[in-house]
Amino acid sequence: MKHNILIIEDNPLVCEAISAALMREGYAVTINQTGTAVMDDIQQHKIHLVLLDLMLPTRAGEEVLKEIRQGRNIPVIIISSKDSDVEKAVHLGLGADDYITKPVSNVELIARIKAVLRRMHVSADLEQGLFTIQDLSINFKTREVYRNKEFIALTNKEFEIFKLLIEHANAILSKDQIYRAVWHDDFFSDENIINVHIRRLREKIEHNPSKPTIVLTVRGAGYRLGQRT
Repeated sequence: MKHNILIIEDNPLVCEAISAALMREGYAVTINQTGTAVMDDIQQHKIHLVLLDLMLPTRAGEEVLKEIRQGRNIPVIIISSKDSDVEKAVHLGLGADDYITKPVSNVELIARIKAVLRRMHVSADLEQGLFTIQDLSINFKTREVYRNKEFIALTNKEFEIFKLLIEHANAILSKDQIYRAVWHDDFFSDENIINVHIRRLREKIEHNPSKPTIVLTVRGAGYRLGQRT
């Protein structure tokens, strides 16, 4: 799927540099240098993600962000030279999905765009109650997992761990976080309980449990979900 990205930025040099980097990655790009008629651009070009500069010549970036949020649930990444932690928190609170400061690193920007779009697709699938990863199909409403139409029986805790990793597809979850979320208990004393459940889950869903591609270990940190395809 080719994603369409709207750049709202008044500096033509910045627009040109970001646009070139995005197109090299296969994205379609629309540029708006004033912050006006943003919703028209979003509708006309079927925008999937917005890169928004806060310092615009004709209107405040905060107003543009509010307008986007009122109109559609489209992810927005803020681009700004202001990088205080307080300001980041404020703008994320207004509905921004991420924040990057100038001068923009194209490598970092591309990585953040991919992460936000992955979260968007995961959220959309979760709302529908269905999720696919590699050759597995997961139905959250019926709590069923299939591989090529063959049912895979998971215990309640195994399913909850798998579901938790899917819901946080771009994050690393520690054993403590998994225990608190799945066992609903703040007292985490024995990490072996997580090790055992992860091992059993892998034995059921991985082609080769000793070389997992779905539930991955991040050494010293925890676990994360593998690539969907």
